[in-house]
Amino acid sequence: MGTAKTAMPAISPLTGDPIKRADAERLAGVLKAFADPARLRLLSLIQSAPEGEASVSDLTSALNLSQPTVSHHLRILTEAGLLERDKRGVWAYYRLVPAAIAQIADLLTPPRKRATKRAR
Repeated sequence: MGTAKTAMPAISPLTGDPIKRADAERLAGVLKAFADPARLRLLSLIQSAPEGEASVSDLTSALNLSQPTVSHHLRILTEAGLLERDKRGVWAYYRLVPAAIAQIADLLTPPRKRATKRAR
């Protein structure tokens, strides 16, 4: 999924074939990034931002969390490959990585449903 981030497994746990332990651990790491209400809200806030990106200061007040806490959650999402970070001067802006989100959705969609979805 990108730089030093968690690489997604090549096989879905829903294909009928057993997923390798290392692949399961990588997928679980990415899913753990999703498994927090504040992080889900961050993804939603960034996605819905007018420019499709937001800075920590944009997100702190919306979540009613401290700057260090928001930065911590953003770091976890970035390391999981779900967000990209762009440093501009003293500010860092975050945006979703649509391919990463789509890849997770694809891995968690059973093969029969995936075929139906693509046929539409």
